[in-house]
Amino acid sequence: MISCNEFFKILKAKNLTFFTGIPDSTFKDWMKFLNDNDNILLKNLIACNECEAIALAAGYYLSTNQIGIVYMQNSGLGKAINPLTSLCDPDVYSIPVLLMIGWRGEPGKKDAPQHKKMGKITLSMLETLDIPYTILNPNLNDIKIELEKALQYLKEKQGPYAFIIKKNFFHEYRMKKEIPLDFELSREEAIQLIVDNLENDTLIISTTGYTSRELFEYQETIKKDKLGIFYNIGSMGCSSSIGLSIALNREEKVILFDGDAATIMQMGALTTIGKYSPPNLLHIIFDNQAHESTGGQPTNASVVNFVNVALACNYKSGLIVKTKEELLNSLKNLENKEGPNLIILKIKMGSRSNLQRPNKNPVEYKGEFMKFLRERK
Repeated sequence: MISCNEFFKILKAKNLTFFTGIPDSTFKDWMKFLNDNDNILLKNLIACNECEAIALAAGYYLSTNQIGIVYMQNSGLGKAINPLTSLCDPDVYSIPVLLMIGWRGEPGKKDAPQHKKMGKITLSMLETLDIPYTILNPNLNDIKIELEKALQYLKEKQGPYAFIIKKNFFHEYRMKKEIPLDFELSREEAIQLIVDNLENDTLIISTTGYTSRELFEYQETIKKDKLGIFYNIGSMGCSSSIGLSIALNREEKVILFDGDAATIMQMGALTTIGKYSPPNLLHIIFDNQAHESTGGQPTNASVVNFVNVALACNYKSGLIVKTKEELLNSLKNLENKEGPNLIILKIKMGSRSNLQRPNKNPVEYKGEFMKFLRERK
């Protein structure tokens, strides 16, 4: 492993000090380092998704003639394909950008099921895109050599180049800039309160990360089999659109368990929800202003007024909730109110270290959810 400081010194020596992207747990310590040193040693722009990050790096190059670095999980490579091929590619605008891609689902390594497919095809995808890559070793001399090779390509070919980062590349880094949130409820406590106060036959669509894991564990504990739950363990940001389509095709109450980062990543989905306005939809955003499952790096939620955005998109109502009492009252008041409605639930950071993951194949959970729906036709 290598320290974040050592790695940054190598990059800085080559004038590589601009970073943007979406955090990945593969190099969560590097993300913490970037957050701590933003506007001090470097510039780190927090992007809403990987597509935007590529565009930000392109704008940086166009305005400074300097190369930017875009970090992402390999799942985000799929989202980034459009600007990589239609903006940065040498056959189009020929804009150099250095990618740092976390290799989740690496073949032969144990990982969550949603990373399996992308883990298998990450390298072949880059080859198909004609993006050269290096699987980087956490060795100072190796990094210097590979960086020279990358920079030579970036300057001569004027196109993207990728560093593939495996787990355990960086030494632990403790983030100094903490997100100052001190709300009453944790996400896990809030999920339990909501589940305990739902009517039978309610459908829940939960977003990726700790939200689905905490919901899964509580559901396994109480065995409340009158709820239909779809755990959207991958495809970050897509749970709201999945839930919208389900709500348009069902009469049951549909509740979206969303996160601030996931909502921001696909915020355009709020316009679709507002346009088609299913009356049976309740959208709950658990807002801790952080990418918690990748190390607690901040999102842009601190400057977003989700309620105003939702109302502008034709939601019927929006509430900000900060306490247990407010949460229970809002659930009761919205019980018979036509939707779509939005609750922004302000929560504190933190989750249990022994939190379980859903222990079945995703296809099994899909089957259980669809069986639940069939039995209620």
